[in-house]
This record gives sequence, C-alpha cells and structure tokens, in this order.
Amino acid sequence: MESPYAPLSESCAKALADKAYEKRKVASQEIEKMVTDFNMKKNTIQIRKLIEVLSNDFATSRDPNRRKGGLIGLAATSLGLGKDSESYVSELVTPIVNCLSDPDVRVRYFACESLYNVVKVARAAIIPFFPELFSALSRLVADSDQMVKDGSELLDRLLKDIVTESSQTFNLEAFIPLLKERIYAKNSFARQYVISWISILNAVPEINMLIYLTDILDGLFTMLEDNTLEIQRMCETTLSQFLKTIKSDSSSVRMEDTINILIIHAQSPNELIKSIAITWIREFVQIFGPNVLPHASGIFTAILPCLEYNVDSKKNIKECAVSVNNSIMSLISSSEHKSQNIEKIDLRSVMEVLSQYLTHNSVHTKIAVLKWIHHLFTHFPSEMSPHASNLGANLLGILSDNSDEVVLQCLSVLAEILNSTYNKDSNDFNKVHYRKFLLSLINLFGEEKKFLDNRASLIIRQLCVLLNAEYIYRTFSEIIDEEVIKFASTMVRLLNMILLTSPELFELRNALRDITNEHSASLFKCLYRSWAHCPVSTLCLCLLTQSYQHVSQLVVLFADVEITLELLNELDKLVQLIESPIFASLRLTLVSKANNSADAQHLAHALFGILMLLPQTEAFNLLKNRLQCVPNYWGQTRINEENSLQHKSNIDFDVLLEHFKKVQKFQRTLRIQQRRNIILPEDN
Repeated sequence: MESPYAPLSESCAKALADKAYEKRKVASQEIEKMVTDFNMKKNTIQIRKLIEVLSNDFATSRDPNRRKGGLIGLAATSLGLGKDSESYVSELVTPIVNCLSDPDVRVRYFACESLYNVVKVARAAIIPFFPELFSALSRLVADSDQMVKDGSELLDRLLKDIVTESSQTFNLEAFIPLLKERIYAKNSFARQYVISWISILNAVPEINMLIYLTDILDGLFTMLEDNTLEIQRMCETTLSQFLKTIKSDSSSVRMEDTINILIIHAQSPNELIKSIAITWIREFVQIFGPNVLPHASGIFTAILPCLEYNVDSKKNIKECAVSVNNSIMSLISSSEHKSQNIEKIDLRSVMEVLSQYLTHNSVHTKIAVLKWIHHLFTHFPSEMSPHASNLGANLLGILSDNSDEVVLQCLSVLAEILNSTYNKDSNDFNKVHYRKFLLSLINLFGEEKKFLDNRASLIIRQLCVLLNAEYIYRTFSEIIDEEVIKFASTMVRLLNMILLTSPELFELRNALRDITNEHSASLFKCLYRSWAHCPVSTLCLCLLTQSYQHVSQLVVLFADVEITLELLNELDKLVQLIESPIFASLRLTLVSKANNSADAQHLAHALFGILMLLPQTEAFNLLKNRLQCVPNYWGQTRINEENSLQHKSNIDFDVLLEHFKKVQKFQRTLRIQQRRNIILPEDN
C-alpha cells in the first residue's frame, strides 16, 4: 500500500515530524537524495508532488514539529535540485515565507534557515519574490528572539549580494513603495534595516536612486531623530552619499519636490536635522541657481531664525544659513538675468515672510530682514512699490527697537522706500510721501516719551544723512506749524539741538548763516514758524542766521514769557553753545567792525539781554566774562540798520515777530489748560 505521504516513505515522514532535530535532519538528507535522483531522471511530477506534500502536510500543519520538518524538507529539496530549483521557486518560497510570521520562535528561526538555503541555491531566480522577502525580513530584524534576528541578518546579507549582482533585472520601481512604507518604522532595528538597503542600492552604479529620492528623503530625515547613534551615523552617511551624487549629476533630481522637503526639515527643532537640511539647501542654491528662487519664501522661513545662533553647537547651522542668505541675494541681483530672476520670485509671499520676521527676537534676524527689504527696493523699486504701504507701519514700529544697529538699518530701508517713490515728472508726489512719513514719525514720538528721549535724536540725524536734510527740516517745520501737536515745543527743542550740534547738519547750518541768499532766507522763514513754539530755540535759530537785531527784540519779549526752570535750563545750554566751536563766528562778530559794526552792536545788545534773564549762576558768569571782552566802540556810534545782514536779507521780521507773539500766546493758553486738566481730570 502506498504511503499517504508519497513519494515520502512512512518512516521518513515520521522522522520528519519528530520533535528531535537530529531525526528531522536525517529525514531531510533522505529527501535531498531522493530529489537529486528525481531531478536526474527529469521526474518533475514526483518533485512537485513531494513539494506539495512538504507544503500542505507539514509546513502548514498545526503541529510545530511537523512545520519544522516541512521547512527543513523544503530546504533539502532546494539543495537536491541545485540550479534547477529556479523552476520551483514559487512552490518552495511561498510556504517558507508564510512560516516567517509563525507564532513559534523556533519555527520562525528554521524558516529563516530554510529560506537562506533556498535563496542561496536559486540566486537571481528569487528576484521576482523580493518584495515579499523584504517585507518579511523588515519584521524579523525587529524580532524579540535574538536567534531569529541573527538568522534574518544572514538572509538579509545574502539577498543584498544577489540584488547587487542582479541589479539590471531588479525591479526598483516595485520596490520603492515598500521602502517608502517601511521607512517610517519606529523600531530602531527596522530603521537600521531600511537604511542599509537604501545605502546598498545607492552604491550600485546601475541603479539610479536619485529618481526616487523624494520618496525616501523625508523618511531619512525623520530617522535622524532616532536616539541610537548608529542609526544617526548611518542616516548621515547615506544622506551625504546622495548629496555627493547630486553634486556630480543633478539631472535626475526633482528639485522642486526635494527642496520643499528640505525646507520643512530645516525648521526642525532637532539640531542635527536642521543642520543637514540647511547644508543641503546651501548646496541646492549653488547647484540649481536661479531655479530655487520660486522657493525663496520657504527658504527664508527656514534660514532667518538660524541667524541668531551663537552657541558653538549651532555654529555650522548659522554659517550655512548666512551662506544661503548671501547666495540668494547675489542670485536675485545678478545683472546677467536680473529681470528673469525677479519674475521667478513670488514677492507677495516673500514679503509676508520678511514682515513676519521683522518682529523676531533676534537682532541678527531683524537686520538680515531689513537688509533684504532694502536690497529689493534698491534693485526692484517698481516691483516693490505695491508693498511699500504695508511695510510702513511695521517699519515704524521697529524704530523703537533696543538695538541701534536695527534702528539704523530700519532707517536705511525707510529712506530707500521714500527714494523709490520719487517721480521725476511729479515732485509733489515725493513731497506727499515725505510728509506722510514724517507726520507718522512725529505721532510715534508723541506716543511714548521714552522713545522720544532715547531714539528721536538718532533717528532724525540718520534721516538727514540718508535723505535731504533741508527737506526733512522743512517738512518737520511745516507739520509742527500746521498740525496741532501737544509736544510742539519739545519737538522744536530737539530739532534745534540737532541742527546746532550734529555733524550731519553742518551743510544746513552753513546755508542758514547767509540769509541774504534767497533760498536760505526761505528756509529760515519756514523753520521760524515752528521754532516760535520754543522761545530759546527761536533765539538760537536767529543767532545762527545772524539776525542779531531780531534777537534783541525777542529778548525783550521774554518779559511776557513764563520763566520756568525748563526755560532757565535752556538758556543755560544756549550760553554753553555760544562758547562752543559752532558759534565761533558769533563770538568773532562781537569784535568785528564789518557792516560799520551794526551786527556787533545788535549782537552785544542781544547777549546783554540774555544775561539779564539769567540768574547769577555759572552760566551767568560765563556770559558776563565773555561780554567784558567786548570793545566799547559798539555803543559810541549810531547804528545804521541798513548795514546789518538782517536788513540785507529782505525778510519781513515784523511779520515773524507777530507770529512769535501769537504762538507764544497759544502756548501759554495750552499750558494753562494742561494744568487745569491735571487738577480737574474729570473735566477731560
């Protein structure tokens, strides 16, 4: 009677199902010899029948020992077939692969061992089944049993050798989805397994992994978060290999998709991920040049916060960020393709990002943003003009920053924006923008006294350097004269001090000294109207313009001006200024016989008037000593008014005097109202 396990004998089948490994081993040797004989005789029917018995009656049995016997029997069959096993690969591999997920640890181990023997014999014939093998091994490398892990690693190395040998027939396109699925595994052993395969495939010359880089790049960066140093090292090495390949030949890279992935990871809180991502971005800017410009807003989002890094651990990140920033700036303004480059940039999104980082905590980041805005307005004024109005409020807010460098850079931007609005055919258009900006600036000064005290002088002086100093002062004066500004006297006092002492306004001071010139006279009259809000500042302006007769008239009016401590302090500063190099020409006028001594006599009369206003303080003694040095000839001859510079200017000082009186009356009323409001706040 034929054995129910034919072509296996009953004794062989019994031994194959025994719990003792040695008995199963002897049975497998008998199977190997049997298969060899069948194969020599080309008896494929018996071979397939044997494989079917081993698969159905043993490998899929509920008895773990029978499953182990089936696995060793299938391995023996493969060894008996030798190279001819490629004709039976499907029948041999399928039952073994199913056993790789068996709940019994020993069964899983023997499945690894059995599959190793099948693969070793079948070699390239196993390639069509690679996806199933890869998926199974990705689980086994993370197995709880060390023996199973060791067995899977041996099988994995063998598979890598075969795939490398058979790279031309290897279906990479079918493999990538599996790789993409497994690349997000959390288990460290599974991650190590995936990285090793990526590295191996990338090292094969016939396989171009760059085509599928965007499918695996995100996963590789994600793996860098792993706490295992070995996995971090493997990821770094693999990414470095990819970047090296891209530098040699970037034709296969999907740049747009890749750089978007890099931008995301460049914003990672993980320093290693951020560093590698920004390094890649730096290389992409060098490799792809203007083609990265459509992604400028994303790149700015990634690199701008990195400019604040100062610790050694982040030094490389900052250096890369600076390099990227400089490279993109050079690309945009490149004269070779300037117009094409700006068209590639989405200015709206770029300006949104830059505006967002204007309020960043880092000084370096804010300065970089401001330099970018300045750069864009300098090189592309027409394209940037729609963004000028939106930037205005943000930039004005930056002026209160604690960093002088930030404030100065912000002023450069504001000046460039104003200059970019200049229209040669319509000078009035430019004046409107000047006035609007300076009015906003005055309102800003009025909102916070600390800002006015600490920043106003720096801002005004720098604006006078960057823009037309005369027009700045004219516009300020017109605004103060025409608008109702509660702190007008304070503002005038500040403008006056800057005018008299700042090196930046040397040319403007020289222009005002000659009011016989029609242009200078016009400027003087413009300033006078607002300077009238502050009596001592008005004296200073008239002394600067050599309107000495008018000074002597103004001093007399001080009898009606409220002499406050603040006014006395201003007079004290005026005396100090008279002794400074700025008023050297004034002191020389006291001993000059020019214009028949008319100017000298009016000046001395004015200074004596100021002296009488001062209490007997150090300033009083200082001015008194100066006047004692004045020759007495100024009072011995009758003054000819026509000889004075003031008379030669053709300015109607009577009108100015009336204006001064009117403004002072307004100021007096304002002070009374302010005091009343302090006492009776409920009336407000």
